[in-house]
Amino acid sequence: MILVFGGTTEGRVAVEVCEQAGKPFYYSTKGDTQQLDLCHGIRLTGEMTQDEMLRFCQEKEIKCIVDAAHPFAQVLHQTIDRVGIPVVRLQRHFSEHESGIIYCRDYTEAVRKLFEMPSRCLLAMSGVQTISKMREYWKSYPTFFRVLDRQESVEIAKRSGFPLENLKFYSSDNKIPSLLQEKQMMQESGCDAILTKESGDSGGYQQKIEAAKELGLKIFVVKRPVLPSTWTYVYGKHGLRHAIEQFVPEFFPLKSGFTTGCCATAAVKAALLSVLQNVRLDKVEVMLPDDEEVALPVRVESKGVASVVKDYSDDPDVTRGCRIEAKVELNDTGKIEFVRGRGVGVVTLPGLGIPVGDPAINATPRMMMQQEVRRLTPRGCRITISVDHGEELAQRTFNTKVGVTGGISIIGTTGIVSPLSNEAFINSIAREIEVAWAIGCKEIGLVSGRNGEMALKEKYPELRAVHYGNFVGETLKKAHQIGFRKVIMGIMIGKAVKLAAGNLDTHSHKVQMDKDFLKKVAGEDADKIEGVTMARELWKCMPPSFFEKIKILCQKHCQTVFPEGKVEIHLICESQVS
Repeated sequence: MILVFGGTTEGRVAVEVCEQAGKPFYYSTKGDTQQLDLCHGIRLTGEMTQDEMLRFCQEKEIKCIVDAAHPFAQVLHQTIDRVGIPVVRLQRHFSEHESGIIYCRDYTEAVRKLFEMPSRCLLAMSGVQTISKMREYWKSYPTFFRVLDRQESVEIAKRSGFPLENLKFYSSDNKIPSLLQEKQMMQESGCDAILTKESGDSGGYQQKIEAAKELGLKIFVVKRPVLPSTWTYVYGKHGLRHAIEQFVPEFFPLKSGFTTGCCATAAVKAALLSVLQNVRLDKVEVMLPDDEEVALPVRVESKGVASVVKDYSDDPDVTRGCRIEAKVELNDTGKIEFVRGRGVGVVTLPGLGIPVGDPAINATPRMMMQQEVRRLTPRGCRITISVDHGEELAQRTFNTKVGVTGGISIIGTTGIVSPLSNEAFINSIAREIEVAWAIGCKEIGLVSGRNGEMALKEKYPELRAVHYGNFVGETLKKAHQIGFRKVIMGIMIGKAVKLAAGNLDTHSHKVQMDKDFLKKVAGEDADKIEGVTMARELWKCMPPSFFEKIKILCQKHCQTVFPEGKVEIHLICESQVS
């Protein structure tokens, strides 16, 4: 079981991730003001003492705590740390410290520095809970507090003895004030200085800083508390899921992972750091295309050479567990060059978005590697990517059909391998269709596998065929999106009877032969269906008219995802085209 502490934007992200598991988890907030929908989550409200939290975790068999609470919830962070259960901290993004801003270790230091540099009027944007911490200062100098517009804020201010006429309210609609709204608030208060806390981007920190800078105000910032170094830190939904999978392997039904492109990027960064900083790290963080940072374990083999072992996700990918190595060599050209190492394929056909003759490193992994290099150095860099046993692994892929020979491709559009969709397989289908279009094909053959391809080519020897596996619907959608308006589909009878019944995904784990449906199709010959156990037996007992009906139904369902074009259906019996 998992316990999440939230009440923040990060708390919502944690809920989104945990709900994907379809299993119960606990979501705890201090109050009940945060509104969110929970399906499998169990809501808890109220503070917990250390003893209460320890007892709860023992009774509920909590194996992992996700701390998605506010950065300044110090008491909660300390209590969580003392419980002794693995903690994953869902961290916000914090801006780099800037010159010209007065940073303070805590509120005591903030008061001292404010007394040293008193302002005509201070606007404190540090939250209603900090009114009491700032009492010594606001008793002496004019101070406004910007607080949420709700009765609870007023009550807290009253208990602290703060003059209510000096409260500045802002809406509690869960929206962070814009830069313009922050400037208006500062101008209305007449302040010449602001005090805020380092609450991170999702806390609206940057808008406050930019507004104050544009107005020429003094800026005092209370730095965020330091959290335990023993926790696991993640920065978004992908990293959170991956961390939970490590601590509670049984929570998610299937395990996610990182693409070969993401792994290669981590290896490049580790290798480059070994050259630039003479360090041998065992973990590095890399930026995904959606700007989330994720941490991957790495091994520095020697100066300028590092490797990553691609972890085992539940995606049907032949590269699971393979070792990906990066070698970096700096130069003064200012350019980043990619070189094909052992086990990485070479591009021989157009259509992949990579020049013919280049190493098969796709566009997104190239961008990720270039980004990490440029974050560390402006110098030129020669990057050689290798994959152990890559040439052998490639024989179990579609690489030769898309024009990649001699090894595997370094791929990935998100950096993350999702196990809930057969993403790797579907993406490989799309790439093969793109190549066919790029080399001038105007019609394309679709078959479930090698036997189907051989049978279809007996009639159409020049036809370029793509293997759809079980993904009939997804393959037709991709072909239509790319521009094809005619497909010739060869389909074995076992898949055809499922497709005829309206199943565009024909995997046996999802759908079986429906004998009741087949009896309706057979009409007067329905009694012949009764003794059939395997679809191929239909060839022996059913008349030609039955198979014509199956073809018509298959075509009907295919047209739902291939609306503007022609789908020509051929039923395949053994090695013959019917």
